Amino acid sequence: MLRITAENLGTARYCDGMSRRSFVQLGMAGFASLGLADLARAREVSQAIGTPQRKTSVILIWLDGGPSHLDTFDMKPDAPAEYRGIWQPKKTKVPGIEVSEFLPEIAKQADKFALLRSLYHDNGDHFTAAHLFLTGRDGPNGSSQDGHNPNLAAVAAKLAGSRTAGMPPYVAIPFAASVGLQPGYFGGNYLGPEYNPFLAGDPNVPNYQVKNLALESGLTLERLSQRAELRAQFDKLRRDVDLNGTMAGMDKFHQQAYDLVTSPRARAAFDISSETDELRDHYGRTELGQSALLARRMVESGVTFVSLHSGGWDHHWDLQPGYDKRWPEVDKAVGALLGDLHDCGLPDTTLVMLCGEFSRTPKMYNGGDGGPAGSKGTPGRDHWGNAMTCLLAGGGVKGGRIVGATDARGERPVENAVTPADLHRTVYHILGIDPEVSFLNHSGRPIPLLDGGKIIRELF
Repeated sequence: MLRITAENLGTARYCDGMSRRSFVQLGMAGFASLGLADLARAREVSQAIGTPQRKTSVILIWLDGGPSHLDTFDMKPDAPAEYRGIWQPKKTKVPGIEVSEFLPEIAKQADKFALLRSLYHDNGDHFTAAHLFLTGRDGPNGSSQDGHNPNLAAVAAKLAGSRTAGMPPYVAIPFAASVGLQPGYFGGNYLGPEYNPFLAGDPNVPNYQVKNLALESGLTLERLSQRAELRAQFDKLRRDVDLNGTMAGMDKFHQQAYDLVTSPRARAAFDISSETDELRDHYGRTELGQSALLARRMVESGVTFVSLHSGGWDHHWDLQPGYDKRWPEVDKAVGALLGDLHDCGLPDTTLVMLCGEFSRTPKMYNGGDGGPAGSKGTPGRDHWGNAMTCLLAGGGVKGGRIVGATDARGERPVENAVTPADLHRTVYHILGIDPEVSFLNHSGRPIPLLDGGKIIRELF
């Protein structure tokens, strides 16, 4: 196990006590997975049931910690005050669709997205919920936090690869993290580290460059090629003792790194400075704003799956100051992304998803957390996996519609209830991936990609 302290995650803690100053963990054992022949057959089946000829991609904007559905996309203005919350609903350009008043830019794009208001999984543990939402399966909890299954993006990287040669199949901006764990449940797990995301860093920093695309000082492409040949020869000496497939996995890892460094397409795609100042300002000069712009450049250049990380959404108290600060950044970034994808002719081939691991309790708390009212700050909301909303746009999803509904207080779905497994199956359908594929885990046991689930046809 290689463990590297990650200093760029900050030191703020989630309510579970996990610091965002976490660890990059790279497991070197258990690379068991599909054989080449099985993988080829899986791709053929995927092409038969899906739409790979469209070369679809996904941008997942992950609000780590869980945003409230009642304060954003499923407002209940007629509910009692302690439920309906602080903000007022705002009409969008689509009659019948309202969002929170602090989302004016997203409201302008209502004809381009659908609101899935009936998503649920009934779990309030950060780790269990994040693993379930990101991998489609139960597993860890606050006491045992290790991931058990590959992220849906890692599966896409393995079964679909990149849409264009010379580009990584899976990119995380600025990094990949779930509940403070990096890459957490965004990793390849038993598929191997070669299916972990390529980390792009923060594109909002001055003179942004991707370190992993730069050559070492004094190293030319010719010398890099010689190094690759030498390593390949050396690796042959150890091939006969490689019993668990580790060397094969590392070969792919090194080959991907080599391909990226030598790819003019990759270097051009990550050059966000080539965008106009006007467009960059439109997205917002924030980490999330510039990450969203870079994500558009990624899918435009052939990346299959891009994840954007936005942390700090665990608002048990002080909900209003937290949202007043954070949601305008999200609003600006997402509104600009949806409009820009449309202007670039990419909406049909790019699915955008905005969500977190769960929502927040419909009833607000008084800011006391068990103590005197206000002792912990202004009111907030606790964990709630019984009902949540996911915004989806593009990739064949029909905009300007609401799918599903919750009850009058936003406590549970009452119409067209759907689960993370349903959402995963829908995403795989959009990507043209066969959801019936099985992989071998660390123990050599075949694990189906999904445990049930159905395509959410109402989105299309």
